[in-house]
Order: sequence, then C-alpha cells, then structure tokens
Amino acid sequence: MAGRRARTGRGWDAGPPRTGDATDPPRPRQGRRGRSADTDAVESPPRDESEVAREICLRQLAVRPRTRAELAGALAKRGISEEVSAEVLDRYDEVGIIDDAAFARAWVSSRHSGRGLARRALANELRRKGVDGEVATEALDELDEETEADTARGLVERKLRTARGEPDAVFRRLVGMLARKGYPPGVAIRAVKDALAAQSAEAAEFAEQIDADALADAEGELDRDNRSIG
Repeated sequence: MAGRRARTGRGWDAGPPRTGDATDPPRPRQGRRGRSADTDAVESPPRDESEVAREICLRQLAVRPRTRAELAGALAKRGISEEVSAEVLDRYDEVGIIDDAAFARAWVSSRHSGRGLARRALANELRRKGVDGEVATEALDELDEETEADTARGLVERKLRTARGEPDAVFRRLVGMLARKGYPPGVAIRAVKDALAAQSAEAAEFAEQIDADALADAEGELDRDNRSIG
C-alpha cells in the first residue's frame, strides 16, 4: 500500500544484524578497571603466617607500647598458632621491641603522675597486662612511700577546693577516693586529716578528733578481711 513504511522486522525482509545483536558471540564480563571476571577469579597465594603475625604486632605497637602477654593475646585472637606466635615474640624480645621491664617502669611513672594511682592499684593494672610479678615489683619499688604520701596530699588538696558538705562527709568521700586509687588506709586518712586541719576552723576541730592510727588499723583489718573473703 502506498505510503506505508517497509517492514524491517524478522522474516524475508529483515535487514542484516546490527553490532551487539544476540547473534554476536558473548564477550567476557569486565571487572573493575577493565579487567575480566576470569582474571579477578584468580586468587593470590596465601601469606606466610609469620609475616601476618609480625604485621599484627607492629600494628598493635604503633598504637602504644605492649607487653608480651598483650601481643600474644592479640595474635591468638587472629588465629596465629602458638608456635609461630612464640617464634615472633621471642625474636622481638631479642631485639628489644618487647621489653616488659621498661613497659612496667614507664607505666608506673605515667599512671602515678597522671592519675595519681598508688602502688596497689598499679600492681593490679600490671598484673592484668600480664607483667611478671618480679618485674612488676621492681618497677613499683621505684615509687617510694614518701612520694606516694606527697601525691595523696596533693590529690586531697585539689579535691578539697571544690568539696561541699559537713567535715565528716567530706572526710569519708576523700578517704574513699584515695582508697579507690590504691592508697593504704593510713596514708589516706593522714592525708585527709592534714588537709582538713588547714582548711577552716570547723574542719580543723573535726580533724583534731580523728585518731589516724586507730582508724588506719581498723580500715586495714577490714580490707584484709574483704580480700580473704574474695
């Protein structure tokens, strides 16, 4: 019929197939950056376990110094065998990358000056980090009783500037604060008593009534009983 467009569909009058039609052979699927999927499917060879262990250790040490026990725990969590872990950590011991004694000394100095922690609290922290008992004791011995007492008095004086309440309530709060930081009862009670005596007439009168030695003995006995029950 005049005016009708010629058929171009399938059949005797179909034109030649265009580029990209279904008759073209399929091309390999492209991965990212033009690589074929077949190339992407090739897996890289497994990494050496010692290399992985060293990489884990170095990442841990880049954050802060670590004890041998801390690194061993990190390796175990990542599935590193005990044999490889021991081999890598022994090597790090030899070259000084791991030094639990130096770690303990630095930890005691930093935590005492920064947080005001006493020897008992510091000993607990070193134990949790896996530091050997003898190594921890050597580090703690560098913190003498006089330094510990001076730090306790400094902590109390700073807290006392903003303390509110009756002297007996303030006394209990401050002694409790020092106890949580690991100070022995005698050190804590004497530090608070001396600070209260210098604060005001009312506080000085209250402090005068405090028998520091008797209270320290009572607190010490209670503390020993609690630890024996635990």
